[in-house]
Amino acid sequence: MGVLMSDEAVLERVLEHAAAKSTDLGDAVWREPVSNYTSQARLEAEMALFQRMPMVYCPSAALPEPGSYLARTHAGAPLLAVRGEDGEVRVFHNACRHRGMMLAEGDGKVKGGFVCRYHAWAYGLDGALRSMAGPQGFPGVDAAQHGLVAVTSEERGGFVFVTVKPQVSEGALESLPEIIAADQVMFDYSTYVDDANWKLLKEFSMEGYHIKSLHHKSFYPYGYDNLNIIETFGPNSRITFPFRRVEKLRDQPRSQWRAAGKLTYVIQIFPSTRVSILSNHYQVVTLEPISPAQTRWHIYRLTLPGEAVTPESLERSRRDADFVKDTGLIEDRAAACSSQAGLAGDGNTHFTFGLFEKAVVHFHRELDARVTLAETRA
Repeated sequence: MGVLMSDEAVLERVLEHAAAKSTDLGDAVWREPVSNYTSQARLEAEMALFQRMPMVYCPSAALPEPGSYLARTHAGAPLLAVRGEDGEVRVFHNACRHRGMMLAEGDGKVKGGFVCRYHAWAYGLDGALRSMAGPQGFPGVDAAQHGLVAVTSEERGGFVFVTVKPQVSEGALESLPEIIAADQVMFDYSTYVDDANWKLLKEFSMEGYHIKSLHHKSFYPYGYDNLNIIETFGPNSRITFPFRRVEKLRDQPRSQWRAAGKLTYVIQIFPSTRVSILSNHYQVVTLEPISPAQTRWHIYRLTLPGEAVTPESLERSRRDADFVKDTGLIEDRAAACSSQAGLAGDGNTHFTFGLFEKAVVHFHRELDARVTLAETRA
């Protein structure tokens, strides 16, 4: 991945930490005001930033062929992404140019384009208005000026990025490596809502300080407590969660070292997306803030790169996804929702992130700096 350590270097550092019972450490303690998890004004400032920098909308694999589309709300705006006949992905405001009805919901595939259910205005995959029902009723209306309104989009690193308003920051694109390969296939997409601020639902994936206490019966029997390798690149980061079976490598020549099955990489794509590279699948999560205390998850599950997709390989991927979904992720979500509920009282003015939580501190530093930048340029 270029800017990131090689698998061999990561494995070597993991073994050193395991022997020393240590972990990568940050350089400072960070105190985050709890008002940043409850304030409507803070959320609006974050949303204003989200509109003005490239952010992940979905993996490219969610739009595998011409006519594939995915519609969802992003940074407060209902958007519609679709792959055209020319292979390009375009993203539009999901609103008919006649009376504003959304043209699509969820994900799927269309042939040729979209037809509004309200009055049957029809649009091509390129967003152009192809026809108006009863055109004689609209004298002087220029169809060429009534195509769907596009937002800035590009495919990078295996993702579709969108920028809704004039850009003030490159965000994750400052230093994004290739993450998802062209041969990976999306086999599941789901959404749900949790009663927690989006940052609380992001923070637990950036540290292993909680593994033994929160995941004592799920992840801890297989992994270490508080042993992580932390790499930062631009506003992004990669956190390594090793399995205890990595110890078997001590007796093997380096030429035989393999990360598969020994490590889980969690790549944080700033600000609200993460990619977990697991034993038999990739999990991509994008968090969509709804309110200060509510967040919608968008979860995409993909096959491994370089692997032929067969019924057997898909079954392995699904089993792996179910284990993650039905064990540790439930525990993490419950903890985040409990933290949000606890903010109703006066128990804390700040959350305190220590040296074990280096990636969380990096995230908050980067978010604060960019929120301030967006406010100064508003």
